[in-house]
Amino acid sequence: MKALRIHEHGGLERLVIDDIPAPVPKANEAVVRIAATSVNHLDIWVRGGMRNLSLLLPMVLGSDGAGTIAQSGSEVTDLKTGDRVLISPGTSCGKCEQCLTGHDNLCREYRILGEHCDGTDAEYVAVRRDNILKLPDAVPFEDAAASSLVFITAYQMLVEKADVQPGEDVLVMGASGGVGTAAVQIAKLYNARVIAVAGSDEKLEKAKALGADEGINYSTEKISDAVRRLTGKRGVDIVFEHTGKATWNDSILSAARGGRIVTCGATTGPEAVTDLRYVFSRQLTIYGSTMGSKSMLHTMLDLMSEKKFKAVIDRKLPFTEVRKAHEIIESGKHFGKIVLTF
Repeated sequence: MKALRIHEHGGLERLVIDDIPAPVPKANEAVVRIAATSVNHLDIWVRGGMRNLSLLLPMVLGSDGAGTIAQSGSEVTDLKTGDRVLISPGTSCGKCEQCLTGHDNLCREYRILGEHCDGTDAEYVAVRRDNILKLPDAVPFEDAAASSLVFITAYQMLVEKADVQPGEDVLVMGASGGVGTAAVQIAKLYNARVIAVAGSDEKLEKAKALGADEGINYSTEKISDAVRRLTGKRGVDIVFEHTGKATWNDSILSAARGGRIVTCGATTGPEAVTDLRYVFSRQLTIYGSTMGSKSMLHTMLDLMSEKKFKAVIDRKLPFTEVRKAHEIIESGKHFGKIVLTF
């Protein structure tokens, strides 16, 4: 089969399409014939190499994947060949207290596909049964693959961590990316007022079409100044942060007294400086968040089936154009996800 892999860390040239043996399922696994995957910033970081994280190479990239069942192991009795399925982007032990109480992403053995182990960017992928969800006919493969990682990430951040409430002001940094477009929709689903941040008026108009109430173009206005203008100098109740160094100071300055800042990433760099005086004087709460539980994928599929949540896809490319997909993500010239089709 064909698989998208890296053998060394580095630039786009490190992305290669290899011929490798197709997987054979273990007793508790099924093999999924992949129809679609999507590119996340995580893929860029893994390809380039991450400080203090040693990865076993070569590695198949990709965290999101949707397709059909090709073969099942002897213990998998509830899936049949041809069933439409979605792969959960995170794996865990399935036995510890965190797993059994629905917090599998807090498991000590939690792993993200395409980061800690081989991922989904291949024609066939072997996955444990508990990491496979049946995909409703109403949800296309491409939509499912574009939404899984970013939805559970944004849902945990806003709903489980920050406890978003109706009428609150939510500032969404990087509202044009995959996790940002998910955040806009989730915040609106909970009847919050959404202020989207992006680097162009065109992207802000698209964010408003998704439900954002206000927009801030960071290329023409300082974010925290715009927040003061839009909130009558009060600040926002929740800052949805995932860009890191470039926006962190504005995130601190934009939060209202008693506000919450929740972060899941650092696409512009991890070395963000925090003026602690603002944290304690304004009584801010800062939450860290990584991914989300498998149960959130069921929520996502329900919302997509009910047309309450929309997959935001910038474009679809054949998997052979993976280098182009990575280049688009790195350039920031996209709105939503880049989907790879197999």
